[in-house]
Amino acid sequence: MDMSQYRGMFLEEAQEHLQKLNDALLALESSPENRAILDEIFRSAHTLKGMSATMGFNQVAELTHNMENVLHKLRNGELCSASGIVDLLFKCVDSLDSMINDIAGGGEGNLTVGDLLTELKNLHESEGHAGSIPVAVGPEAGSHPDTPIDGAAVGQKIITSIEFNEYEKNLIKQAIDQGYHCYHIVASIDPRCVMKSARAFMIFKNMEAIGEIIKSIPPVQEIEEEKFDTSFQLILISMEPEENVRKGLVSITEVMEPDITVISQVFTSSIPAEGTETQSAESQLLQQGREADKTGKQDSGAADISNREKTKNEPGYVPAKAKASQTVRVDTTKLDNLINLVGELVINKTRIEQIGRVNQVPDLAETLEQMDRITTDLQNVVMKVRMVPIDTVFSRFPRMVRDLAKELGKEIELIIEGKETELDRTVIDEVGDPLVHLLRNAVDHGIEEPEARIAAQKPEQGKVLLSARHEGNNVVIEVEDDGKGLDPEAIRQKAVEKGILDAESAAELSDTEAVRLVLKPGFSTAEKITDISGRGVGMDVVKNKIEALSGSINIESTPGRGTRFKIQLPLTLAIIQALLVLIEEETYAIPLSFIAETTSVMPEQVNKIQDQEVILLRGDVLPLIRLNEVLQVPPSDLPKDEEINIVVVKNGEKRVGLLVDTLIGQQEIVIKPLGKLLGNIPVVAGATILGNGQVSLIIDVAGLF
Repeated sequence: MDMSQYRGMFLEEAQEHLQKLNDALLALESSPENRAILDEIFRSAHTLKGMSATMGFNQVAELTHNMENVLHKLRNGELCSASGIVDLLFKCVDSLDSMINDIAGGGEGNLTVGDLLTELKNLHESEGHAGSIPVAVGPEAGSHPDTPIDGAAVGQKIITSIEFNEYEKNLIKQAIDQGYHCYHIVASIDPRCVMKSARAFMIFKNMEAIGEIIKSIPPVQEIEEEKFDTSFQLILISMEPEENVRKGLVSITEVMEPDITVISQVFTSSIPAEGTETQSAESQLLQQGREADKTGKQDSGAADISNREKTKNEPGYVPAKAKASQTVRVDTTKLDNLINLVGELVINKTRIEQIGRVNQVPDLAETLEQMDRITTDLQNVVMKVRMVPIDTVFSRFPRMVRDLAKELGKEIELIIEGKETELDRTVIDEVGDPLVHLLRNAVDHGIEEPEARIAAQKPEQGKVLLSARHEGNNVVIEVEDDGKGLDPEAIRQKAVEKGILDAESAAELSDTEAVRLVLKPGFSTAEKITDISGRGVGMDVVKNKIEALSGSINIESTPGRGTRFKIQLPLTLAIIQALLVLIEEETYAIPLSFIAETTSVMPEQVNKIQDQEVILLRGDVLPLIRLNEVLQVPPSDLPKDEEINIVVVKNGEKRVGLLVDTLIGQQEIVIKPLGKLLGNIPVVAGATILGNGQVSLIIDVAGLF
């Protein structure tokens, strides 16, 4: 069977599972005893193994299979989540990432991973700590009914083949205490059955519909691979009576009469006192329930008892099923085509409105109103479809910061806020690299060495905050650290040394202006060059990239306290609100997101300071820019107002006034690129087509500063 048609889908889902593995391993490092995290890691590794095996990428399947073996021991308590094991699993994820990238490039993902496989196999074959725990009943279990026995009591016989770890024993005890039935099931399949794994799948499905399977013998992955004879064992927690459990099994074709016994009590000397470890186990169950809700999957090792407790006594109670996914994957090229078509529709709508106004057609007015409403709704829907949570970018940074911190011998906590903030897919694709530069600089230059932080009476662990939020029609992204900050005086000296400024000009700069010098090409305050940063090729790249996205970047820094980089980006780069202005005979568009206000002054109110035209606006000096000179617009014979119209625009903390001849009004415009031949014109961000068919240039406000 030709699987090449599914290659794209495989690559997308594989990347998603690799990201889940990265996130879960980071969480496991912080909470090594959290069973829910281990379950999540196991699920992702298991799914990735199955996908790659189906597609024929055997080396990916082999590596994930060996990861599963180690994870299985971690889940059973036979291994502890020591940092060495987590580091090994991180190496496996990195290798898997390289394999997936190789497959994306047309390869088969066959990379050298022999050393990793050897380490994983050695861990899997090492002796664990969990022993065989007998499962027993009342008098047969010991000479006295109160004698503590390391096992669990069941119906009429002693079963010695089950291994329970502490977590599973606590789970059974919690279930029994809360009125649940705990069943030991031996499910047998007809020896003549051809597809045992299919019957096993149906058994699991039926049992999970009426309860939670907390353990299977052999493990689930071995059952899926038919690595069992004709029977396997399950431990099931359910509110259903034994008869219903039995019916759920015998109703499946080729499944024999099951052997079911009830675990009625737990006897173990290691069960903790009430309110200690038991409470911890219950917290773990709650956490697992939340994780299951998030992923829309049920795990055979999770039993959300507390959640079922709320509804178990209600009549006709049926356990909740995970909601099926209702999403559809759409190629971004199709979305781009759709937004272009909507853009053309907006242009033609504007054209029809102008025709209606000029010709004063009464019957057209009502139709235009309806068309305007429908077009606006359609545009909003399309824009929302293109919106992607910024978490798609943010999610790769915790691992990056963790690795950099370990490499530099620093303790750093990365705090992420607002990762659900949505941004246009086009902007999302471009904003990743600037944020990488900012975070690497914060880790390398911003956060001090642990000794230096202690000497400065700071916590040994540094903090880096990455946040996103909406402000009007913009998204604001901030990267903030609590490190040593930027020294304005040191920056002035460095600027003079590098010939960027002369000593006199540098001395006249305010601290805020001095700090912005780090955005100049080739500027770096690093005392030594490292593999991470310090070559002066990062911050100017950040500035250029942000401005190419019609955004702005601002820097706030306090020496000894830390630095904050504030990036402001438009929600979308396709359709924006703009102010149309007339300069001589030409119409230009200024993006509304950059405009602070509009005003007008008399010519005599314009003054000059050091050859710079300025006005006094509410007590503040506002520099002026004559757009007709910047854009080299030839003068016309059009009559002009005596008053001067000024559009006040902002970029970060800076403001300037743009002198224009006439303010036409606000309009929704579709941004069109100028193409390769005209793409590098200064202060021009693109063009748009107006309602009368005329082409109007869009002012690049960031390029004026």
